Amino acid sequence: MTAARSATEAELIGGLGCALGADLPLQIIQSTGKDAPEMSNQTLKIQDATPHDRLSDIVERYTDGAVASNELRRLPLEQPHVIRRVLENLLPGRVVVTGTIERRLLLIEHGHREQWLAVDLSGEAHATRRWPGWAADHLMLEAPNSWQSSATIDEQGMQRLLRPRVLLTALYRPEIFPLPRFPLAISDLARAARSTLTGQVDLLDMQLGATLDDLIAAIDENPPDVLGVSATFGQHDLMLRLLDQVYSMAVAPLVLAGGSLTARNERLLLDRYPQLLVARGAGEPTIQDAISYWHGDISLPDIRGIGYSGNSRAQKGMLQVGRYRRTRTIANRAQTDNLPELDLLDATFTHRGVAQLETSRGCTNYCSFCPRGHKGTWSGARPDGMPAVLASMSKVFDRHPETSRTLYLVDEEFIGGDPDAVPRALAVADTVHRAGFRWESSCRVDQVVDPHRDRQWHLDRARMWHGLLQRGLRRMLFGVESGVTSILERFNKETTAEQNALAIRTLTALGVPTRFTYITFDPLMTRDELAESHAFQARTDLLLRPLPYLPVETIVDGVRDETFVAAHTTGRPLHTGISYMLVSMECLIGAAYTRRAEQAGLTRTIRPSMGRVDADYADWRIGSASHHAQLWIDRNFAFDYTLKSLEKILDGQARRQVRAARVVLKNAAATLLGRMLDLIDRHPLHTPAPEALNPALIDLLNRGLGEVHAAMTPTIATVLAVLPADRADILTTAHTHWTTPTGWDLINTADPCGT
Repeated sequence: MTAARSATEAELIGGLGCALGADLPLQIIQSTGKDAPEMSNQTLKIQDATPHDRLSDIVERYTDGAVASNELRRLPLEQPHVIRRVLENLLPGRVVVTGTIERRLLLIEHGHREQWLAVDLSGEAHATRRWPGWAADHLMLEAPNSWQSSATIDEQGMQRLLRPRVLLTALYRPEIFPLPRFPLAISDLARAARSTLTGQVDLLDMQLGATLDDLIAAIDENPPDVLGVSATFGQHDLMLRLLDQVYSMAVAPLVLAGGSLTARNERLLLDRYPQLLVARGAGEPTIQDAISYWHGDISLPDIRGIGYSGNSRAQKGMLQVGRYRRTRTIANRAQTDNLPELDLLDATFTHRGVAQLETSRGCTNYCSFCPRGHKGTWSGARPDGMPAVLASMSKVFDRHPETSRTLYLVDEEFIGGDPDAVPRALAVADTVHRAGFRWESSCRVDQVVDPHRDRQWHLDRARMWHGLLQRGLRRMLFGVESGVTSILERFNKETTAEQNALAIRTLTALGVPTRFTYITFDPLMTRDELAESHAFQARTDLLLRPLPYLPVETIVDGVRDETFVAAHTTGRPLHTGISYMLVSMECLIGAAYTRRAEQAGLTRTIRPSMGRVDADYADWRIGSASHHAQLWIDRNFAFDYTLKSLEKILDGQARRQVRAARVVLKNAAATLLGRMLDLIDRHPLHTPAPEALNPALIDLLNRGLGEVHAAMTPTIATVLAVLPADRADILTTAHTHWTTPTGWDLINTADPCGT
């Protein structure tokens, strides 16, 4: 389904061809017509046999040892399409590769009709697999208690194994986000689809060099039966271009669209594309049901977690009456597997991206700015299923020794609110660390300090944080969002300014590396709230020195004692620990905060590209400051994002120097905010005069940009001196682009969750 074979795949096929000998073309082996090799369970009974051992054993017997075992051991087991294409060049019959990465199922045709060899590369007996319902009548195993068995697969069974052809795609804008993230959204769906042993799944991620034209060409060249599209903020126009092309095809695939942006724009999309299915929650059951629907096993309303047009004739569906329909979603707690397939992990690393994983879903709170419909209530998975996937990830990391062995657990709330929250968090951390990784994640401030809990609870939590550090925690993101209690109440954060301050002190004193998200502007804020928020960001009594030698009792009590704080403060302002400075509240479609802004008469135009509604500010001066702060963010975003991405894949001195460069940007933003506040005070609230304020704000931006360019020049020289050559090239390109004169334009990258 991809436009071209990967370099790895071509190299492997070439290498295997050489292993067979220049005078022994692959077609000679294919023409032997030999039956399947004798099924001897004496082969590879040893406990420490690997999937590569089993694969090599099977191929060796088919080819009489003509293929070098060491070449087969280079096959990336996380990429089933590579395995299939390589083996099709080596073996006499058809090859099917299906199942999830830890239970890869290899089916090799004998040369006789309906006769196959079934190999479970994990070494587990076939009988231990959870087989789909269709297999009972169409796939018969001769030795179900072995990992290898002769099998009879009829034509209906082959139809199930080979169809539908599923293409899962992720959209992307490289000009905004220069370095990639491992695409969990489509990788999780690939695992869910492959677990059904139905159809063949390919993935295409635009982060990895493909353009939208490449994607469209791939679909046109080899049309999928089912197309999954993942889109997030800023990608609405890409989505429309893609869907316009897809629905102009003579026979359009069944299209399932998902992602944060899609959930916000559900009705807009369904009005334009009546045949579209919009995923409204966790996509795993949805993609499984979409495959069943394609086969005619279920009807359209039986697909879980979708929105669809009631006035459409969707593929294989009957005409429905009514405007919109929604089917039931599956609660996060009913999801037992949210792990990914790893097809694209190697390519992500090749493009200097980072590895991501998810150990929980949903959140324990309902912040007013966050639409909750598609995210659901918090639920954490047990770590039982993680070791096999982590082991496979480790093998991919081995191919990229220059990449930091750090996993980014993209949970909204890592710890959660269940009674077993602490032992579960420690167990997950232990599982990740035992696999050889350090890790980062996110959680709420009330996992550190909670005024409703007693001293013993706080001592237990402090010990938990020490335990997480011992188990590989590299850094944790906390959604502070504000240092003003009235703003926190408006955001429904269920925290207070004092609670945030105590949590920041506690974490830093415990030695937990932190970063914080913070929303500086929101449409309903007052001038006094903005001034108080600015003062909180400037506080130097919050970031304390790590005190690992002190008992947790001393720290828990000490953070409430100003004398203790004064003795141990770093003296650094809080803004140096804020992930992105000058962030403005986005009125997202469907959010409670947006409804409150609408009630205040502040909402304006809907912006589908960002899934948001434009909003005026109750204080016009703050609105002007917010707009110009966004211009500042967008002008600096690609450069800052490059620094942030490099920091994620580096260790040691290089990582520290990159972080220091980001602090230069944070300091410049803090200075700009102070100047903006001074400027606001020169303009009366009740006499709007943006024509006077806005040019002055532009002058501040120009002044600040000149200052930060000058301050960054020696810093970048220091960073480049410690970076590997390939990383240095990335940073040099980003820095050159950043310092190239340009105007002040919006690119709409603001993310209120700061992730």
